[in-house]
Amino acid sequence: MNTKYAMKKMAICGILSLSLSIITLSAQSFNNEVRIEDNSPMLLGKINNHGLSQEPYDQWFSKNYNQYIPIRNSIDSLKNQLPQYTITLFMGTWCGDSKREVPKFYKILEKSNFPLDRLTTIAVDRSRNAYKQSPGGEHEGRNIHRVPTFIFYKDGKEINRIVESPKNTLEEDMLAILSNNYTPKYASVILMNDILTKKGASFIIKNSKKLVKRLKDNTKNIYELNTYASVLFYAHKKEEAIAILKLNTLLFPEEVKTYISLANKYVLLDDNDNAIKYYKKSLNITDNEEIRHKISELKIASNQG
Repeated sequence: MNTKYAMKKMAICGILSLSLSIITLSAQSFNNEVRIEDNSPMLLGKINNHGLSQEPYDQWFSKNYNQYIPIRNSIDSLKNQLPQYTITLFMGTWCGDSKREVPKFYKILEKSNFPLDRLTTIAVDRSRNAYKQSPGGEHEGRNIHRVPTFIFYKDGKEINRIVESPKNTLEEDMLAILSNNYTPKYASVILMNDILTKKGASFIIKNSKKLVKRLKDNTKNIYELNTYASVLFYAHKKEEAIAILKLNTLLFPEEVKTYISLANKYVLLDDNDNAIKYYKKSLNITDNEEIRHKISELKIASNQG
């Protein structure tokens, strides 16, 4: 074989091999499955409906997708307006709310003739150290505290979002968003995230009493801010998480779990004095032998230190 021809053939083969490698890597970047210890497998990062249609996820995705019948009148309206938007969906393949709502959402998009290349679906983690985070960092700066979260964009700007579950139906909530007539759930979290972003944790500590007055009518239960604080904490925003948890104790002063949640975070920070302080506050509301035992253990650990 001609040496020049052989070298040319090798070069072409190399290019083809590289191209195939790039295609393979691109394919592998979607629908990555992980298993942590003995837990059920989960998808992490960018996924699509093809990944959700595979075992074991199809057990809930295909079933709920096929069973759902979208509201026809709403679909007709969505067909005209929805293609102007792009959507980013954050979900957990381990999350009951995601299992219920996400298949319905895909069915609505299909019936609305929405091009799926305008939808980005991100599967987030459930493990404590990466709580509701995506390995590619897509969650960063987007205040993902509940899943599923459906974020609607127009011209690159967020217009609105549906958080965890619709206020009415998905179709009705989507139409309300497109009509600029929608207030998402968890208004307290939206407010606190905005304050943290613009003014920081110290502002919350200094202005707690005023903030409590603003939040009182917009916060349904202790879990709204408690869950948000946990997301912050495991995203390495410890100071911000503590500020939110302290605010929650003022917002719900008679709720035992607000003090225990705060104390638990102080334990993780190796701040035994503050952990003991807030565990004791919980005992002022309800006596608990387990909490008393924790306090004793922390006192012993502090003395040994």
